[in-house]
Amino acid sequence: MSETTHDGGVAVTAPPSPDEGLTAAELAAKYGLAVSGARPSLVEYVRQLWDRRHFILAFSRAKLTAQYSQAKLGQLWQVATPLLNALVYFFIFGLLLGARKGIPHDIYVPFLVTGVFVFTFTQSSVLAGVRAISGNLGLVRALHFPRASLPISFALQQLQQLLYSMIVLVVIMVAFGSYPGLSWLLVLPALTLHFVFNTGLALIFARMGSKTPDLAQLMPFVLRTWMYASGVMFSIPAMLAGKDLPGWVTEVLQWNPAAIYMDLIRFALIDGYGSEYLPPHVWLFALGWAVLAGAFGFVYFWKAEERYGRG
Repeated sequence: MSETTHDGGVAVTAPPSPDEGLTAAELAAKYGLAVSGARPSLVEYVRQLWDRRHFILAFSRAKLTAQYSQAKLGQLWQVATPLLNALVYFFIFGLLLGARKGIPHDIYVPFLVTGVFVFTFTQSSVLAGVRAISGNLGLVRALHFPRASLPISFALQQLQQLLYSMIVLVVIMVAFGSYPGLSWLLVLPALTLHFVFNTGLALIFARMGSKTPDLAQLMPFVLRTWMYASGVMFSIPAMLAGKDLPGWVTEVLQWNPAAIYMDLIRFALIDGYGSEYLPPHVWLFALGWAVLAGAFGFVYFWKAEERYGRG
């Protein structure tokens, strides 16, 4: 386009831009631009996590190695810590308070140690999940990766620590007369379901802890209450027998996920800890808790993917 000016010259004006009048969203779509850190679809998110599976495993191993790097005994504390906890609980609950009620004396020590080791797995996964985002903001803000890698990696770290503890647990089982048998294979599906459940919890609390750092200070009290209600140191049916309580109280306590996973591993490993100690439909409940916590935790965490590390 051109037009004549007042002095007789010709002024040339540029033609209108083809982008004129387009909104920011329309411009981004036209030129293939995307919001940095935008949440991908759920299927794409799963694919991204699978692509980074080697990072998740390596990160969990590195955190596990560094956990006790400053201690003189080093990685021995991975086993010594839950074992010392079990000794304290045995002294207080087994000897002083008589929590062995309903459990034969020759299986109480394996019963107690298994409960402590298994509940510690859940406890540590939740506490690590709470700090997974808030405690790694530098990494979250510096690199682009699916943030679920962090809580999943921390849950995997705790699983590896439990597997180290299982070496000591096997020695205790044999020392108290429970020898390896086919029933020990049941530990594999029980631990798999337990890991899925713990990972779901880690994802849930990772999102909650990312916006509420004070949650890390509250969770030890919540977890301690959960431990005392889960039969770590005592048999729930035996301890509540004769109490003036509604029958559903015992059932609810037995069906809580921590108690279920402990009982399944006790049933698999301990000779003399038979099915009479287990609530009905125990495997169905174990599967249900794992699917519920795992699926809900993953979707709940993914929903806030683009908000982690901001603000």
